[in-house]
Amino acid sequence: MRVDSELAIVLIYPDILGTYGDRGNALALVHRARARGLVTRLVEVGTDEMVPASANVYLLGGGEDAALHLALGPLRRDQNLARALSEGAPCLAVCAGFQLLAHEFSGVDGVEQGLGFLDVRCARLPGERAVGDVMTESVGLPGLPTLTGFENHHGNAVLGAGVEPLGRLVKGIGNGDGRTEGAVQDGIVATYLHGPVLVRNPALADHLLERSTGPLTPYDDEYAEQLRHERLDQG
Repeated sequence: MRVDSELAIVLIYPDILGTYGDRGNALALVHRARARGLVTRLVEVGTDEMVPASANVYLLGGGEDAALHLALGPLRRDQNLARALSEGAPCLAVCAGFQLLAHEFSGVDGVEQGLGFLDVRCARLPGERAVGDVMTESVGLPGLPTLTGFENHHGNAVLGAGVEPLGRLVKGIGNGDGRTEGAVQDGIVATYLHGPVLVRNPALADHLLERSTGPLTPYDDEYAEQLRHERLDQG
């Protein structure tokens, strides 16, 4: 769909789902959209507010178990996100956001039912927390270059039949199966990668934008590419 007027990017509950600078994902989208001359508006939604039902891109960030629990109730009551995702709106869900969109996850009181937008089940990783750099070759979004980020989580992700992994794991823990990282289903891209992931991987940012705008004009972002290559070289 080609955007004819304003591009609305919605950041959901940044007060509780903003671990490790995940708000930077919203800023990256705004930056890259405006660099192409698109009129862009960033909408930050609090837990006491309704999620806009007709935005162009939705973002969920990371958080600890308590944040997961706090976010679940309002999102379950607010059907606007469900409506938007059912219509194919692009959404990036990072770490806790990934788990919230799954069928279930391990919360403060044991297994909790997630929102069920992803055919994924999340539990606890055996042993220690996954902490460190990650490198993954894109699978669920063909054509994207190698993705990098860092992870800090204690959850896994078991993907259902209708879900593709975001990437094939080269380095790191990812979904906990030794092979995959993240998930892609319809317009949803879910990942355990922080960084922020869209700052470190500008092609992924452009993918999310292009789900709403159609093909974007090329944009040579020297600093973003320099950061990306530095992280690849360190891998």
